Amino acid sequence: MPIPPLASRRSRVALSVFAVAVVSALTGCAAEAEPTPTSTTPVASASATPTSTPTPTTVPVVLVPDGSADDNVPLFRKVVKRVWASDDKVHGRAYVDALVKAGFSKKAMQVTEDLSTVGNAAESLQFSVLWHDDQCLIGQVGPETGTPVVEVMPELGDGRCLLGKTRTIDW
Repeated sequence: MPIPPLASRRSRVALSVFAVAVVSALTGCAAEAEPTPTSTTPVASASATPTSTPTPTTVPVVLVPDGSADDNVPLFRKVVKRVWASDDKVHGRAYVDALVKAGFSKKAMQVTEDLSTVGNAAESLQFSVLWHDDQCLIGQVGPETGTPVVEVMPELGDGRCLLGKTRTIDW
């Protein structure tokens, strides 16, 4: 069935507007992707040295005392990974000491025992820092854990972050 002339004209106008919009959009993208040179200055030779090389900026991983637990995850994770890579990776005290050295409060920490109830090496260790009385930075490491795990969890309601019996931090 043929399209009436008026509808055909409207369709052609709409199609033309659409085509112009698509071409304009594609042309704009192409112009951004491949800028056209604005001068005919010769390109420097390969032996020329640049006058300055942009250097990437790195944000230092530091304790953010007034920040949230999430703000302090990068430092917590860095400390955990560093201890996990050391010879002391199966000793809870090593994590506590390293976290204290990084600026976390020892009074806000919990750590599980290094040994099981029958005297075997623990399959995993957990340690935590209570942050601003409502959030917990929690780490878990061990032969059964694989790579270190770091999480932010809500405080349990009794000022603690870890369930069950934990080791007294008296050093």
